[in-house]
Parts: sequence; C-alpha cells; structure tokens
Amino acid sequence: MNRRNFKGNLALSAVVGLLAVILCGTVKADVITEWNQRAQQALLTAHTSPIASSRVLAIVHVSVFDAVNGIERRYAPIHVDFDAPPGASRRAAAVQAAYAALVKLFPSQKPDLDAARESSLASIASDDAAEDSQSIVRGIEWGQKVADDILLWRSTDGFTPAPPAFLGGMGVGQWRPTPPGFLPGAGPQFAYMTPWALNSPSQFRPSGPPALTSDQYAADFNEVKEIGSISSSTRSAEQTQIAVFWNGNTPAYWNRIATSVAEERHTTLSENARLLALLNVAMADGVISCWDAKYTYVFWRPITAIRLASTDGNPATIEDAGWTPLLVTPNFPEYPSGHATVSPAAAVVLGTYFGNDTEFTLTSETLSGVVRTYASFTQAADEAFDARIYGGIHFRSACRDGRATGTQVGSFVMANVAQSVRGERKGQINHNHPHGEIGGDGESTGDDQ
Repeated sequence: MNRRNFKGNLALSAVVGLLAVILCGTVKADVITEWNQRAQQALLTAHTSPIASSRVLAIVHVSVFDAVNGIERRYAPIHVDFDAPPGASRRAAAVQAAYAALVKLFPSQKPDLDAARESSLASIASDDAAEDSQSIVRGIEWGQKVADDILLWRSTDGFTPAPPAFLGGMGVGQWRPTPPGFLPGAGPQFAYMTPWALNSPSQFRPSGPPALTSDQYAADFNEVKEIGSISSSTRSAEQTQIAVFWNGNTPAYWNRIATSVAEERHTTLSENARLLALLNVAMADGVISCWDAKYTYVFWRPITAIRLASTDGNPATIEDAGWTPLLVTPNFPEYPSGHATVSPAAAVVLGTYFGNDTEFTLTSETLSGVVRTYASFTQAADEAFDARIYGGIHFRSACRDGRATGTQVGSFVMANVAQSVRGERKGQINHNHPHGEIGGDGESTGDDQ
C-alpha cells in the first residue's frame, strides 16, 4: 500500500477542487458512470453529509436503472413497473433520469446540471451509432417520467431536512452532544425511514453494545483510548493516514471504486445501470439499518466514555478528563459504526458482482495526493473498519457489529433486488465472456455505450 506521509486535512475549497480532479480523471465514461460522477460532484458542492448522500445516490441510480431497464426489461424493476415507449433511447433516458433527480434535489445547481445535460444529449446525437432524434425524444420523456415516479415514491419515505433536535441523555453510557461543536444528533429521521429493499429498518438490528461492566467493554475502551488518542504514541504513521483517508463521504468512496473497476472491466451500459443501483440501494439501506440501531441504543462516544470513566462501574477503565481523539467525533450515537456498516454492504455487492479478489486503487477527498491499493473489496471494508478505531471515534464492538449488519444488508439486496426476469440470478460478471455478463439463454447481453 502507498505509505506517503500524512499531510493533514485539506481546506474545504481545496477538497472541492481535489474531487473535481478525481472525478474528471476517468479515461472513458458511458452516460451512467458520467452522471454518477456528476452526482458525486453535486453532493460535494452542496456539502451534503454522507448520511444524506446515501439517499441522494440511491434516488439517482434507482431512477437511472428503472429508466434503462424499463426499455430493456432484463430485470425486475426496483419500483417503476409501467412500460417505456417503443424505440426510446436508453442513453437519453438514463441522462434525463439522472438529471431530473439531481435538479429536483439540488435546484440551486440547475445551471450546471442544465449544461451537463445538454452536453450529454449532444454527445448521444452526434455519435455515429446513436439513435435517431425521435428515439432520443422518447428516451428523454421516459427518463423524466421514471425520475418523477421515484421522487414521488421517496417523498413520503420519512426524510425531513430539519428534524427535531436530538440531544440524547446524561445517564451513564448514554450519548450526548460531544466537543468541540456539541451539536445535536444528526439524521435521527434515518432511523425510521422507509427502506429501499429491506422489510423494515430493524430487520438486521444488532444486539447492542457490551455492558459497561463487561470485560469486552473494558478491552474496547482501552484499545481506543490508547490508539485513538490525538497524542497516541502507539498509532503508526500509516494508521494515522488510514484514519484520515477514510474520514470522508463513505458512499462516494464506494461509487468511485465501483466505476473504476467497471471501467477496467469494460462493463456495458446495462451492467453499469444495474451495478450502481444495487450498490447504492445497499448503502442506503445500510445507513437506515445503522441509524435504526444508533437511535435505539443511544450509546456514548469514546470521548465521553473516557472522560467520564469513573462513573461506568468498571474497575478496568481509567478516566482521563482531557482525552481527545485524533478525529473530530461525528455528532450522532456511537453504536454501531456507520462506516463499518455501509462499507461491508458495498463490498458484498461489488464482491458478488466482480468477484471479491479484485485489485483496485482508491483516492480520498480528505488527503491530497494519497493513493491506496487494495487486493479485495473486503480488504478495503476492513480498513474502513479499523480507520474508525484509529481515529478514536468508535469502539471495536461497534465496528464488528456494524460489519455483521452491513454484510447482511448487502447479501439481502443481492438476493432480492433487480433479479433477472429469466429466472436466473446474474449478480456476477462473467469475466470469460467478451461482453462480461451472459444472459439466461446463453447469449451475450452486451450493448453499445
């Protein structure tokens, strides 16, 4: 792995520029991956939290998938089950679906999104293999109709941009606002939002954090107290880098991973539409599952636990009233870890689709110039797990139980969402076939870009 020295967090303006470079660095993108990149840029421009980003990316990519799939009818739809007009352009439908979703969610970015839409549609029209103008018009109308239907569906999912302030409690073991900002709990509405695929937010709820008086809690406490301190003498330079590297927008990391591997594998437009829908549905439901547990158990963060250890009834924990973590503690309950839930959900989807032992590189919006290399999707998810302990913001039990929940969510999505209408699951790319995926009748499902 790259072991470049840790250089600190970038200022926000520099982060925006860095991610723009990251996103524009793709050698070749079809309209699906192109608009995935535009969605990521929209999130960063709007300073959208990772929690809310999961919902945005799911809305965009379910819209795109149902638009493309509504024309092809290869898979069961995720939501939109009415018929596309005959002869509609898949690419134009995908562009319009993504555009319509993004412009509704980010109305202030409409000028930039309008220009991007015009460029994408012009590229389709000028392509030698492009559909005729009527096909493009029909695709635009269909993509708009699908996005409108998805947006209407999710408008009643329980999301509200300004929920009542959640302040937790002052009891021993309870979460309460943490320094330095002492902000109320973020995203409490995600705890009861309607899932995308799961039967309920609590379907895979973990059993809860260890008892404060247990040996497990003491072990977790002392581990993070030592390695997660801002002044830790045991945390290595690489562990510090890992903590900061993963301290960004989790859904965006995994979308970058997915599109980079898809580009390398030369996946088709249809494959990319399905892949990114599965990925973002799994991560969105991972967030909902995690937040259900967070706001059920309302467990305190290490910064609170360590500073108030004399109250926990455990003789193996020693209070340090001035203890400070490496990373600023996020403003929501500790158990389970969001990163450690969402990353395994994503890794299961990508591992099922491409095969887990896939090598790839990854950049971060929080560390300029650092590129890390992974031999598998599981390895990346495990590193995201460790990053939260190295950063001093999570106990190991929260990461361990989050990983179990995320793995269950990812597996459920891959077994139940966007399944082949031919009665065969086609989750994984067939790397021996020149077009990747093989259809149920043995013929290639490859298509033009």
